[in-house]
Amino acid sequence: TDDFPAIVACHKYANKAIVVKPKSTNFGLGISIFKEEAKEEDIKEAFKLAFEHDDTVLVEEFIKGKEYRFLVIGDKVPGILHRVPANVVGDGERSIKELVEEKNKDSLRGKGYKTPLEKINLDDNVKLFLKQVGKDFDYVPAKDEIVYLRENSNISTGGDSIDYTDLIPQRFKDIAVESAKAVGANFCGVDMMLEDYSDENSNYAIIELNFNPAIHIHSYPYKGKEREIAKEVLEILGFIK
Repeated sequence: TDDFPAIVACHKYANKAIVVKPKSTNFGLGISIFKEEAKEEDIKEAFKLAFEHDDTVLVEEFIKGKEYRFLVIGDKVPGILHRVPANVVGDGERSIKELVEEKNKDSLRGKGYKTPLEKINLDDNVKLFLKQVGKDFDYVPAKDEIVYLRENSNISTGGDSIDYTDLIPQRFKDIAVESAKAVGANFCGVDMMLEDYSDENSNYAIIELNFNPAIHIHSYPYKGKEREIAKEVLEILGFIK
C-alpha cells in the first residue's frame, strides 16, 4: 500500500541512480535498476515488485561499468562470463513482443536451468525498464536496432553469456579469489563491475557473492570458448589429480 514505510520513503531516493532489489532472491528476480535519475513514481513501482519476493528490500548505489561473473573454485578462476541483458535485434517489421517470441524458439533456450540459456519473459520488470526509455512491448525496433529489455544481466532472466576468461587481467582474478576466501567459500560466483575489462587499473566494484553459482553457464556459453568446469570441481573434491 502507499502508506507502507518503504513507499513513503521513496522521495529520499528520487533523482538518483539506484538499484532496488530483494534481500534474499536469486536469478535477478524483482530487481529494478535505474542508471539515470529515478522518478519517485517508478521507485514506488520498483519497491512493490521487489516486495513480491522478500520482506526486506535493499536500495543500492548504481555502479558504472559492465558486469562480469567470476567463477571461483578454490584458488582458481576457471571461468569468467560477461552476461549481456535480455535483448532483441530489430528487423523493422516485428514488435518487441514478436521478436521475443522468435528468439525464444532457439534450442539453447529453455526454462529452469535445464538449458544453457533461459527464455525471455516479458514481465512487469521489463515493462518498467522499457518505460524508462519510452518504449513498450508493441514498439517496432528499426532494422539492426538492439533493444535491451532489462538492466540486470542474469542468464536466468534471458541474458546472453559471452566468455571472457582469457581476456580479463590476472589482478581481477586475484581479487575474485580473495573475496571468496573472505567469506569462506570454496565455490563462489563473484559478480564484479569493471569500467574497462582490458585495463588492470580500471575502476571496479564487487556487487555480489553467490554461494550457489551456476557452473553450466561457463561450460556452454552463448559465445566464446567452452570451459571444463566439471574437471575443476572434481579436482577440488579430491576425485582426480
